[in-house]
Order: sequence, then structure tokens, then C-alpha cells
Amino acid sequence: MAKKIITISREFGSGGRFIGEEVAKKLGISYYDKNIISRIAEKSGLSPEYIQESAELSPKKGLLAYALAGRDITGKSVEDMVYEAQRKVILELADREPCVIIGRNADYILKDRDDVLNVFIHGDMSEKTERIMRLYHIEEKEAVKMMADTDKRRMTNYSFYTDQKWGKASNYTLCLNSSQLGYDRCEKIIVECSK
Repeated sequence: MAKKIITISREFGSGGRFIGEEVAKKLGISYYDKNIISRIAEKSGLSPEYIQESAELSPKKGLLAYALAGRDITGKSVEDMVYEAQRKVILELADREPCVIIGRNADYILKDRDDVLNVFIHGDMSEKTERIMRLYHIEEKEAVKMMADTDKRRMTNYSFYTDQKWGKASNYTLCLNSSQLGYDRCEKIIVECSK
């Protein structure tokens, strides 16, 4: 069966977002990344700025701190409301049209569908560090810290809402090392596997 939805999870600095955008162009399908923030904000009633920061990244670095985040009388935290709004938006997009969705636990949210190709993009530390330094105009030490912090927060969010290990190969259809394969080959593999 052809895969009409492609989810791309990625390590920070691996080029996953860029690869996903190119795959969407090559397949002529919609691409969703930061452009779904306003929809999530609408559904949750929270500001787009808050969603930008919180929809994919845990506000806390530790799972215990995340679990103990402030909760209302129903037992829900603001993060839970964001996740639920994000989940609804992703389900609606998948029902509406073929697309590429970057991050946001989309692989898990869409796990019960047969038409989804789940991809995890990772890379070698040295190459990711170089890429982050170049993109953000920062020194190596800051790039390494930024990478560790972002990936830790992604991992915490993913673990908390999915009860699965972020980046574990068995959670994805494909795991690709963009440093070893290069972006072009990663794109070609994803396009080929979606057919």
C-alpha cells in the first residue's frame, strides 16, 4: 500500500526538517512543520508563541518534573492541553490530504493507520555540530549544548506522551543517518519507500 502520510522525527542538527521539506516538494504533497502552530493554538486557546515553544519540546528536562507539572482540577496540565490539540490537528491533516509532518509525535499519533511511513533521521555528532554552528552562527560549545538540550526535551516529551523511547528503531519504518547517506539519498529513499 502506498504511504500517503510521511512523519519525520529527527535529531537536532541532522537536517530532518530540510529533508522532509524536499520530500514533500518531490512528491507534490503538503508539508507541515511550524505552519501548524496557529491551528494548534486555535484548538488549545493558547498563544502561538507558547505552542511554538511547547508543542514538541518538554518545558522540563526530566520526565519526573514533566509528570509533576501544574495540573488543573481535572488532572490536566497546560502541556496535556497542548498535546491534545496537537493530536487533533495531526489526525485532521492526515484524514484530509497526503502530507509530510515533522516531529510533534506524529508517528505515534498516527500509529494505527496503514498509510503512514514513519522516518527517524539521525546523524553523526561532528556533522550535526558543524551544521548547527553554521545555521545559528554560534561556537562549537554552544552548538553542542543546544543540540543536547533540544534532543533531551524532545525525548522527554515523546517518552511522556507515548510511553516509547524516542529514536528507537522499532518505532519507525526507516531510520536514516543523514551524515552517512547525505540529504539527497535520504530524500530518494523516503520517496521510494512511500510508493
